[in-house]
Amino acid sequence: MDSLPAIDLGLMAEHLSAHEGVINKLAHYQTIVTNLELRNILSLQENVMHSHVWVMLAFINPNYHIEVKVPLLSAYREEHIFERPGNDEDNKWIALEANNTAKNMSVENYNSAMMMQDMNVKNAHIEMALQQNQIKEKYAEFIKKMGWDFAPKATNSSQVNTFLHFEHLLNQ
Repeated sequence: MDSLPAIDLGLMAEHLSAHEGVINKLAHYQTIVTNLELRNILSLQENVMHSHVWVMLAFINPNYHIEVKVPLLSAYREEHIFERPGNDEDNKWIALEANNTAKNMSVENYNSAMMMQDMNVKNAHIEMALQQNQIKEKYAEFIKKMGWDFAPKATNSSQVNTFLHFEHLLNQ
């Protein structure tokens, strides 16, 4: 790529700093967790983030002239490491925190993409946002399966009251 808009370069420089911290955090979490499924999701996210770093560095490198594409999520294989006994409480907080990290990375990538000017860089960051969202969904499924999720339900009366309050918008 020859010359990037300054906004794209600045946003990617900020992302690279964040990626460095998250990659190290995910690698550390893998040494703590005892659940194989959770370790596989953490490993997937770490590998995906390494590829996102490669994509951004390729965009930043003015001497790199080959088309840059974000590898598909399906390109990553699962690692099968034996489960070891351990503290389920560590698995829980790591799963909850990693889920939040994936959500935040997804939102950050998408918001940045909306400000980017180079269409290739913008589209790559939209794809990165979608991948982080898919990883977030893997964490959410795991958390639900383990019984660690909680989402309060609205009452019927609060839903009806809200509907009645805004029903007039249908008639405009």
